[in-house]
Amino acid sequence: MQSLKRYWKTYILGALLVLILLVMAETGFQVKAFAQERYADLQNFSKVLNLVQQYYVEEVDTKKMIYGAIKGMLRELDPHTNFMAPEVFKDFESETSGEFGGLGIEISIQNGILTIISPIEDAPAWTAGVKAGDKVVAVNGTSTKGVSLVEASQLMRGKKGSKVVLRVVRENEEKPIDIPVVRGSVKIKSVKYTDLGDGYAYVKVTSFIENTAKDLQKILETHAKANKGQVGGLLIDLRRNPGGLLDQAVKVSDMFLKEGTIVSTIGRNKNEKEVAKASGKAQYTNFPIVILVNEYTASASEIVSGALQDNKRALIVGQRTFGKGSVQSVIKLGDGSGLKLTVARYYTPSGVSIQAEGIHPDIDIEEVDTEAFTKSIVKSSSTREGDIAGHLKGDREKAAEKAAEKLDIKKNDEDGALAWWKDIGSKKDEKLSPRDKIFKSDYQAYQAFSYLKAWNAMKTLTR
Repeated sequence: MQSLKRYWKTYILGALLVLILLVMAETGFQVKAFAQERYADLQNFSKVLNLVQQYYVEEVDTKKMIYGAIKGMLRELDPHTNFMAPEVFKDFESETSGEFGGLGIEISIQNGILTIISPIEDAPAWTAGVKAGDKVVAVNGTSTKGVSLVEASQLMRGKKGSKVVLRVVRENEEKPIDIPVVRGSVKIKSVKYTDLGDGYAYVKVTSFIENTAKDLQKILETHAKANKGQVGGLLIDLRRNPGGLLDQAVKVSDMFLKEGTIVSTIGRNKNEKEVAKASGKAQYTNFPIVILVNEYTASASEIVSGALQDNKRALIVGQRTFGKGSVQSVIKLGDGSGLKLTVARYYTPSGVSIQAEGIHPDIDIEEVDTEAFTKSIVKSSSTREGDIAGHLKGDREKAAEKAAEKLDIKKNDEDGALAWWKDIGSKKDEKLSPRDKIFKSDYQAYQAFSYLKAWNAMKTLTR
C-alpha cells in the first residue's frame, strides 16, 4: 500500500514537473518570438539609417535623424507624449519653476489643430489679445498643420523682445486674425486674491506650479487674520487654468478635506492603483467653497474640482471642464534630452475617469456678455402672468422672496440683480472696489458668488 502511494506521489510530481517545463518552454518560445520580431524591426531601422547615411544626396546629421525617428514613433501615441531635444527639455524644466521666457500660453492639439487652452494672465500673449479657444493655423507664416506640441513650442520660442505673429481662427470671426506678440519673461503668479468683504475671499488659481499650495495657504491665513480669525466663504476661480503639477493639486485639495480620497491613478496594469488620500491635517474644513470652472479648466485643476465635488466639500459651478485626465512622467535621458510619456489615467474619488469626460458642474452657468445680458433684460417683453406688474403672487414666489431677504437680493429688476449691473457699469474703473472690478464684466463670477452667499444663508435658515 505504501509503495502504491509513493508511486502516485511520484507520478503526480513528475506530471507537474513536465507541465512546468512545457509552460516554461512555451513562454520561452513566446519571448524568443517577440525578441526576434523586435530585432527584425530594429534591423530594418538600422538598415534604412545606414542606407541614408551612405547614399543620400547630401550629408545628413545622424543625431537629428534619430531624434526625428523618435518623434515620429511617439506621434503614433497621444498628443501629450513627446520627445524633447536637450535645448527644448532645458526650457521645459524651467517652466514649472514659475519664471521663463516666451509667450505665456498653454496649448494642445484638438482634432489635429493647434489650440490655445489658456493664455497665462498678464503674460505677453494675454496682453496681445490671444484668447482661450483660438486655433493657431500658422506661426510667422509657417503652417502648424501636422505639428506636435513640442514642435509648436519650438516655433513660438525665441529671444526675449523679439516678435512672433500668430495667425488664429476664432469663433464668430469670418477671417483668420494675425496677432503679433512680443516675447517676454513670463513670471507666473499662480494665486491671485481679492477680499470680497463680510469674510468672503476670491482666489483665482491660474496654474499649479511649485509654490501654489504654499501661496494659497499664506493668502488664507492673511484673509482669516483680517477677518477675526474666520473665513466666511471661499470662491475659487479655476477657469482657464491649464493645470500643472499633480502634487500641488493634491496639496491644495488636502487643505480643505478632513478625510477621503483625492485622486487615483491607474496605468497599464489595472491592479497597480495609486491612491492619494487626505492627510487629515486640513485647516480649512468649516466654511463653504464654490469652485468656478469652464471648458478650459484642465488637468490638475480638474483633479481639485473632482476631489472637492465628490467629497461634498465644494459646489462646482460654471461649464463642463476640458477633460485632460492623463498622467505624464518626465524622464531625463543621458544626452540631456527628455521624454514626456503618458503612463496612467486620473480618476475622481467616485471612480470616474476625467479623460475626455471632464468634470460636470453641479450648477451650469453659461458665459454671458454683460452688456448683452443687461440689454436683453431691459428689452424683454412680459410673456407670463408673473411678468405682469401688480400680479397676484403665488405661494412659491412668496417663499422665494422670504429667502431672498436673507440673501439681501430682491426680485424686482430695478432694485435687485439688474440694478447691481447698472450701478457697476456706471462707475469709472478707478472708483470701483476690488470686488466690483472682478464682477463688472464677469457674469459667471457674480453668479458663483451669489451661490456662495446663498449657501451660508440656507445654513442659517435650516438651523
